[in-house]
Amino acid sequence: MDHTRVKKLSAAGLLTAVAVVGSLFSFPVLGSQCAPVQHMVNIVCAVCLGPWYGVGVAFAASLIRNLLSLGTPMAFPGSMLGALLCGLVYAKFPRLPAACLAEVFGTAVLGGLCAYPVAIFIVGKNAGEIAFYAYIVPFLISTAVGAILAGAALGVLDRAGVLRTWQLRRPQEG
Repeated sequence: MDHTRVKKLSAAGLLTAVAVVGSLFSFPVLGSQCAPVQHMVNIVCAVCLGPWYGVGVAFAASLIRNLLSLGTPMAFPGSMLGALLCGLVYAKFPRLPAACLAEVFGTAVLGGLCAYPVAIFIVGKNAGEIAFYAYIVPFLISTAVGAILAGAALGVLDRAGVLRTWQLRRPQEG
């Protein structure tokens, strides 16, 4: 196994742990619980590791959080779609603001809409009990805060010249 793959797997494992532990930290915002760490991790993965590692980290973190009763099944579509879109957009347009906006759109809109059928089929909610857009606003709050935190942190690292040394993705990887 080459050293780059070992570094990427190690970084992915560390970021998965950060996302799981970070799920313990949340605060109320406008009637919703804001838990921004997963979204921050999604952006860091997109920028440093690429979209497929981002999806893997989002899946692993969601699975571990659900196994530990720290999350709900709605964590899967939100975090995974946000990570995928964020990584794909960053691969095409390597700009931090583009990655942050893609994470917000992927998690809040796409993930929020996909959480509706998950809530109906897995959690057992009746379709009449929730609106199809019911998860968009709570997901939007968490992902927007996470995107701001990640954008600020990665922006500082980029200006300091440190971010380039952390990026383990190859230009042709996407």
